[in-house]
Amino acid sequence: MTALTEKQKMLAGAPYDPGDPELVGDQAAAKRWMVRYNAALAASPADRLALLRERLSSVGDGAVIRPPFHCDYGFNIHLAEGAFLNFNCVILDVCEVRIGARTQIGPGVQILTPDHPRDPAERAKGVEWARPISIGADVWIGGGAIVLPGVTIGDGAIIGAGAVVTRDVPESATALGNPARVR
Repeated sequence: MTALTEKQKMLAGAPYDPGDPELVGDQAAAKRWMVRYNAALAASPADRLALLRERLSSVGDGAVIRPPFHCDYGFNIHLAEGAFLNFNCVILDVCEVRIGARTQIGPGVQILTPDHPRDPAERAKGVEWARPISIGADVWIGGGAIVLPGVTIGDGAIIGAGAVVTRDVPESATALGNPARVR
């Protein structure tokens, strides 16, 4: 049986070495793309959509990310039609991130799939893993919110500005605070 590559481990959510040469190369390609994308602030919506489709896994019609935007790889991000991300959003897409149709994400939001060992000795080894994030359709996420690894946010939910989402949020619920609590 052939051993998994570090990239295969990463995509499977298993512990992996982020310093692996293949992954470093993938991140370098993403950085080159971000330089181009972030320089396209004044470009037409159609030109920016074409750039998104160059790097992201899937991008629905009318999806918008306002530059500047930062990601780890890009190829693990799925944007449904009409999804909108405002300025300064960060998506650490070590594994899959899905953002539903017509979802609106405020400025400075962070969507973070990677996780790290809690034990300092294990953390010092440099391995990490990731858990996917799924954000449903018609969700609104206020500016500065942080969505942590493994979270699912249901359709129609509202996440308050500055909230730190550590757990799943049900459909049509409102979650506020740090840690975010459903109200």
